[in-house]
This record gives sequence, structure tokens and C-alpha cells, in this order.
Amino acid sequence: MVFPAFSLFAQAPSVKSDPYAKKILDQVSAKFQSYKTVKAGFTLTIEDANGKVDGRKTGTVSMKGTKYRIVMGGQDIICDGATTWTYDKSTNEVKIDKVDPGATTITPQKLFTDFYDKDFLYKLNSDTRVNGKPAQEIELTPNDKTKPFFKVLVYVDKASKNIVSTKVYDKDGTRFTYTVNTFSANSPAVTDAVFVFDQTKYPGVEIVDLR
Repeated sequence: MVFPAFSLFAQAPSVKSDPYAKKILDQVSAKFQSYKTVKAGFTLTIEDANGKVDGRKTGTVSMKGTKYRIVMGGQDIICDGATTWTYDKSTNEVKIDKVDPGATTITPQKLFTDFYDKDFLYKLNSDTRVNGKPAQEIELTPNDKTKPFFKVLVYVDKASKNIVSTKVYDKDGTRFTYTVNTFSANSPAVTDAVFVFDQTKYPGVEIVDLR
């Protein structure tokens, strides 16, 4: 599972992707789309080019339809499908933006559905284990070579067909690994209210409305 702010620009691939990898990714997409809501806890690990850990953060992501909420490291990103609120605890400031339907920036939902089909080439690597469970490693490379990253590894739990980890390789050598620690589907706690910024819960917040 990945949330870096990389944008997607489709280009016609010169070679075909691995049909076995596509079959697995299609199963992941279908499984995810069968859920009404999803809530997951994750850990973000940042490594330098030598594999040294530079930082580690934990967070949660909630999703329902086109709505999502990400809470991580003092930042709260809320989207109700039409509006996005980005709250920074360190400055007690929230920026409000309209959602651009034509935007190519990846959302949490896209990471679990069909973002891979036109914007990446992908292949199935060898089986591995994540959190002690059998997983399949799929390697994705962006068709747009101007992207700041050159490779993404997606790990799919063989039994559940859920993405359990994602590793992004930046061209500067930095590596970002998102590992899913907890996963809950169709939780009644994930209501529409979760995806709306409640100003009363942020006393003195400065509002920057960019709509």
C-alpha cells in the first residue's frame, strides 16, 4: 500500500506486461471493490540508498467509495469526494482544495484498483513472505520515465489477495516502504462523518481556502 504524491500519466507501453502479474492485480482490484469500507493501519519506513533507515512513521487510512482519510505524522488528509482538507498539526493550519476529477494524482483507492493497467509495466517476481505469511511480489515500472521513482514493488497476500506492502524506489536512492499492519473491511465505524473536516475539533485552526 502506497501514498506518495506521484502522478500518473498514461503512455503506450512498448512491451507487454506479464499476464500472470495482471491476473493477480485484477484479483486484488476485484477484491477491494467488493468492500463497502476499508480501514487499515500501516507503517512507513524510509531508507537511504545504502539501506539505512532514516525514519519510520505509523498511520491509518480509511476509505469508502471515493472518500478517504489518511492520518500520519501530525498530518490529517480528508477527502469527501468533492473537497480535500489537508491539516498540519505543527502549524495548526488546514488547506482546502476542490477535487479535480481529471487529476492524475494517485489516491488510496487507485492503489488498490486499476492504476497499474495503463501507467505501468509489471511482472511477477518470485514468491516471498510478508509478516510471516506467503506473498507474491509484483514489480512495476512507470511508462513515464520522467517520474521521480523508477520502480515499485507490490506484495500481495496469497490467501487474502490484499496488498500487504509496497516499496517505492526513488531515483535519488531513497526507498519508501508501506507495510499494512491491520486491515478491516466493512467496518460500521467508517461512516460518512469520518470524511468531513470538523472544525470544532481543531481549536484556533487557520483556514486557507484554495477553492
